Amino acid sequence: MKRREFLMTLGLSTAGMMIPTVPSIAFTNERKANAVPKKSPNNQVNLGFIGLGQQAAYLVSSFLRLPGVRVVCGADVYDIKRTRFINQVTAYYKEQGEKKVKVDCYEDYQNVLSRKDVDAVVIATPDHQHAIIGIAAAKAGKDIYMEKPLTLTIYEGQQLVKAVRKYGVILQVGSMQRSFDEFAYGTSLCREGLLGKIEKIKVYVGRNEYNKDSGCPVPRSLPAEECPAGLNWDKWLGPLPTSVKYHPDFNPKLDERGRDLCWGKWRWFKETGGGLMTDWGAHMFDIAQWAIGKDGSGPVKVIPAGYRQYDSLTYLYDNGIIMTEEPINGPEAGVQIYGEEGTLAIFRGKYITDNPKFAHELIQGKSGYACTAWHHQNFIDAVREHIDPLVPVETGHTSNIVCCIGNIATELKRPVIWNPIVQKFMNDTEAQKMTSYQYREGYDLEIK
Repeated sequence: MKRREFLMTLGLSTAGMMIPTVPSIAFTNERKANAVPKKSPNNQVNLGFIGLGQQAAYLVSSFLRLPGVRVVCGADVYDIKRTRFINQVTAYYKEQGEKKVKVDCYEDYQNVLSRKDVDAVVIATPDHQHAIIGIAAAKAGKDIYMEKPLTLTIYEGQQLVKAVRKYGVILQVGSMQRSFDEFAYGTSLCREGLLGKIEKIKVYVGRNEYNKDSGCPVPRSLPAEECPAGLNWDKWLGPLPTSVKYHPDFNPKLDERGRDLCWGKWRWFKETGGGLMTDWGAHMFDIAQWAIGKDGSGPVKVIPAGYRQYDSLTYLYDNGIIMTEEPINGPEAGVQIYGEEGTLAIFRGKYITDNPKFAHELIQGKSGYACTAWHHQNFIDAVREHIDPLVPVETGHTSNIVCCIGNIATELKRPVIWNPIVQKFMNDTEAQKMTSYQYREGYDLEIK
């Protein structure tokens, strides 16, 4: 589709032949968050963890091993998760030869934020708590490592971006694939123009037992069960309505080895999550946006699968690039990029191209999960220097927008027009209402 034809399909004027786009904000470590560094490069960074589920246990293990980092406290609404955290941190420091180890843990995350010795927090709660806690952390002057997706809704992401910049804190999004060798190399070929004009991108986010037909969330189908005594369900809900009832798959118990019995299934239901669209989409759409230089921007039209001739969820960009969400290599989540000079298919620990000129041997220790610690170290370096990390808040927000507007178009069963400059749907009240939800009384998000 030619550019003029593409613009006309959106009902936009072709007089200037250009839709203004937000400049790329794939920030390097040269951008200062504000003028005065908080810490010198040699200072110890004290971390507090908020949300101590299965993902946090993995993050704790990684951050504990970084030089000059000290884990001092944590918070979770479930007592068994707090106990596991204390045991994990204490055991590590004792293995390092410390005889007396003090690590505190709380039910309320505000206790972590109020501590003056905490320099930064790692937030690994369910998605619906990210914005509330992230904004509170920014107000408290704490730098933030935030698990992806950045927020549950688009509006929450907008408010979190405001808070991070207003209070001058660092925020790194846990989109660690940007630290993986295969993704960094492949996307650099695209951005440098070596692949020629990019015409199409395929992204696949996967399917599961609940999201069988697409990666989009479905209405909750889990029955309500009695909440265990050690779990504060009201605090788990946070801004969600009390009509959302407890189920053990939402906040799993631990097995005899202290591991969660399953990954939290709150991700698959639209009352509490964004499905695989935001779970894996926050990784794979993020890579697609990075490859085509659209960090800070995004697509301008979304067409759901099954609408007229469209077999797959389809995104249209103002430069003519078409992106679809569909399988690439069987069930494996990944990104496939089609350029004039060749095709790249990138998965975790796997890089495939049909042009020998772009062949690349993965660097041992820098591909797949093996190099995730690089991403965590990048955050610690950013905290020490007080500069933006590899994936700053704006990048995480606009990558998450791609996921969210795909869910919205799918639920509405019709195309939607998105303006990435003002981050609003164009002349579409119905779609715009779906960018947020009504918080329950006592919870407020807006940044003045």
